[in-house]
Amino acid sequence: MTEGGTVQGKFISFEGIDGAGKSTHIGFVAGWLAARGKAVVSTREPGGTPLGEKLRELLLHEKMHLETEALLMFASRREHIAQVIAPNLALGNWVLSDRFTDASFAYQSGGRGLARDKMETLEHWVHPGLQPDLTLLFDVPLEVARERLDATRTLDKFEREQADFFEKCRGEYLRRAAEFPQRIVVIDSTRSIEAIQAHLSEVLEKLL
Repeated sequence: MTEGGTVQGKFISFEGIDGAGKSTHIGFVAGWLAARGKAVVSTREPGGTPLGEKLRELLLHEKMHLETEALLMFASRREHIAQVIAPNLALGNWVLSDRFTDASFAYQSGGRGLARDKMETLEHWVHPGLQPDLTLLFDVPLEVARERLDATRTLDKFEREQADFFEKCRGEYLRRAAEFPQRIVVIDSTRSIEAIQAHLSEVLEKLL
């Protein structure tokens, strides 16, 4: 409960390498929760706020130093928490975010090689005491993920990375899942949409 007696909302993040299929299922989860009377807010990182969306354009398309990239990711995240995530949780809403801090560990630390202790320092500074109630990690082999990327659109700088980058990202995601099994649920995203959504329903029932 919050001070006014409102039930605190829940925070769910969606993770996975580019092409893992996570975005396909955010709408399903939002609809599933709404059908059970939950007020749902869907958002994304980097982005989610006017400032965050401006930073997103820089982060996805401009070359920059690795530490600059990590700092901008967390700057966008801090604004996102202040303007969207924390206020909605306090109102009792359920917040669904397409990526959160696990993505920074996967991409900037796992993929790019930024020291993990620097990531942990940023995490503890930007959102001490705040973690998703549930993280859904959509996992697929790299070759499957690459096939799923839309060939008709322009890829951002992360999506254009080589295979070894995404293997490292995936490895860091799975390491995080092993470290935080109470929070991170690995979803086998090679299965049919129906099978995945059945699994998601089971996971969500437990969270309710």
